[in-house]
Amino acid sequence: MRRDRQRRARNPAAQMVVGLFVIAVGMLFLLDNLGWIDFDFTLHLWPTALIFFGILKIMQTNTRSGIIVGGALIGVGGLLMLDEAGLIFISWHTMWPVLMIVAGLAVVFKSSTSKQLTDSSFGLTSRESNDSVVNLTAIMGGYKSRITTPDFKGGEITTVMGGCDLDLRQSSINGEAVLNVFALFGGITIKVPIDWTVVLEGTPIMGGFEEKTVPPGAGSTKRLVIRGYAIMGGMEVRN
Repeated sequence: MRRDRQRRARNPAAQMVVGLFVIAVGMLFLLDNLGWIDFDFTLHLWPTALIFFGILKIMQTNTRSGIIVGGALIGVGGLLMLDEAGLIFISWHTMWPVLMIVAGLAVVFKSSTSKQLTDSSFGLTSRESNDSVVNLTAIMGGYKSRITTPDFKGGEITTVMGGCDLDLRQSSINGEAVLNVFALFGGITIKVPIDWTVVLEGTPIMGGFEEKTVPPGAGSTKRLVIRGYAIMGGMEVRN
């Protein structure tokens, strides 16, 4: 299972999708500036971007709730595109209850394997019963968690218009752990012990990955690899 998680995290298809999307948008901008096409970016860019972000999330995730979040982004983008095409009419009064329902579904699907379920001021979060593998989701809210385990194995963190603060300073790693992150219009902060080596392999999209850790001493074998996306948001690691 752990090998499968790491293999999916290294899947080059996700990076290819990012590259192709950037190329496609650049080509559309170029053709529009040359006057060859008349493309209204204010109408089409955001729905297309939401669909793209949803595809990225689905390709990255190893959890059912992650698939729901990705599917929701694709669904919202598709509905906005249909609305702009005049095929349907959607207002914000209709959209925000739908988003809340989707957020609730993500939590319900997690509850089958979750021991702890928290609802904090529009923040919907959950955590797996085994702290060695985390599975955190924060939607339109904030989540703070302290993990204490002698064998941290990684997991997944997803934030959408929210934030997550994960404290791992009282945990340990046996070898290497991989943590997949996805921050859309939000932020993730991870605190690690001073004897961990942190490797950032994330892709920022109008966002940022930042490491503020002190390098461990020679001979340290504890390694935390962080992969994923920060989209108009940020991911910070410090000790």
